Amino acid sequence: MTSSTGTAAIVLAGGRASRLGGAAKPLLEVGGRTLLDHVVAAVADCDPVIVVGPRMPVSGVVVWTQETPPFGGPVAAIAAGLARLDTAEVYVLAADVPHADAAVALLRRHPLSADEDGICLTDSSGRMQWLTARYRVGPLRAAVQALPDAGRDASARSLLGGLTLTTVDAGGLAADIDTWDDLERARARMSDATRAPRRAGTLDEETT
Repeated sequence: MTSSTGTAAIVLAGGRASRLGGAAKPLLEVGGRTLLDHVVAAVADCDPVIVVGPRMPVSGVVVWTQETPPFGGPVAAIAAGLARLDTAEVYVLAADVPHADAAVALLRRHPLSADEDGICLTDSSGRMQWLTARYRVGPLRAAVQALPDAGRDASARSLLGGLTLTTVDAGGLAADIDTWDDLERARARMSDATRAPRRAGTLDEETT
């Protein structure tokens, strides 16, 4: 277990990407960088940064681990990450969020109060983006321990739906990549942002 007085990050990079034909989704490129590199760079000041999934190329210092069994789902992956850290708070991020830097910046602007278990972004339709969030480690670990089979094949909602969470409307910042169309939209949006740079955290307001 890695100890730190700061905030950790768990990056989930072990999905099957079935709607992308089994492609290695974290290695897809948007804006000249892989999706995994976007996410790892967004939490580079966290300690540790734990990537859950098969080893793959990445820029940055990370700790690798694997959920049991492989492809056991996001809850099993979170459980595997939690087993490697001992911090008070943790960012939980899927490895397919192209605007991870702006999403993390938005999460950082909302410090956790004493009665909150976490801060979770919502997308433009109001859906909870459970895997673009910051949580207190204690309640998160307790929620994992309450599930059977260490969370194998459990949904993120079953793990996180009972926590006391504050939601933040992130619009397009919380969009992930599930399909090839999603990838093309993300690439177009990143290209637009490169041509006209904007302050971190405002991309969604101007593009959704």
